[in-house]
Amino acid sequence: MKYLFEDESVIVCIKPIGILSQESADGKPNMVSLLEQHCGCKIYPLHRLDREVSGVMVYAKSGAAAAALCRDISEGRFKKEYMTVVHAVPEPYRGEMRDLLFKDGRVNKSYIVKRKRRGVKEAVLEYEVLKVFNVSGNEYALVKVLLHTGRTHQIRVQFASRKHPVAGDRKYGACDDLKSICLWSCRVGFYHPKNGQYMSFSYEPDVSLFNINLHNSTINSDG
Repeated sequence: MKYLFEDESVIVCIKPIGILSQESADGKPNMVSLLEQHCGCKIYPLHRLDREVSGVMVYAKSGAAAAALCRDISEGRFKKEYMTVVHAVPEPYRGEMRDLLFKDGRVNKSYIVKRKRRGVKEAVLEYEVLKVFNVSGNEYALVKVLLHTGRTHQIRVQFASRKHPVAGDRKYGACDDLKSICLWSCRVGFYHPKNGQYMSFSYEPDVSLFNINLHNSTINSDG
C-alpha cells in the first residue's frame, strides 16, 4: 500500500485492487483493518471504492476529523475525480450525466430507473474525454470524471447505460478480455479538518495496457 500523507487527523493512501474499502462481516482484509494496524489507532472511513477499483482514498484518524470531513462531503466541499477507459466515444466530449439510480442489494448491482421511489437516489457526474484511441480495431476513450454524488457503481452504470461500459467491467456489459476494471480514483481534494487548509492528492493510473501517454492525452473538447 502506498501512503501519500499522514498526520494526527487524516491519512491519505492508495487502495489496491481487490481490497475492500470498508469493514465487512466476513472478516476479509480491508482498508480499515490494514490502516489500523499501520496507524495503531481507530480508523474512520469517509468514502468508498469498489473492491475492483484502486486509487486515492482519505480516512480520518479521529471522530472529530471524521465528523468534519463527512460534513464537507454532504456539502459538496470534498472533491473526487476519476479516470476511466470506456468502450466507444461519449458524445459530446464534455458533459454531464444525471440519472436516478436504484441499487438492488440482492445482486449488488445498480440500475437506472425513470421515476423516484423508495431506494432511488439521484446520481450526477461531469465528464471530459481526454483521448480517443484504437486497440485491435476497437475504439476506446480515456475519460476524466468529477463525481457530484457517490452512488454504488455510479460511474460504471451511468456510462454503461449510454453504451459506453467501462473497459473490463463485464458486470455492466463490457465485452473484452481485460482482467481488471479500468477505473481509478485519480484525485481527492478536501479541507483539512483541523487547520482548514485545502489539500489535494493525485495518483496517475497505470494504463500501459492501452499504450496511453497521460502526459500527452488531451484533445479538443469541442470535438
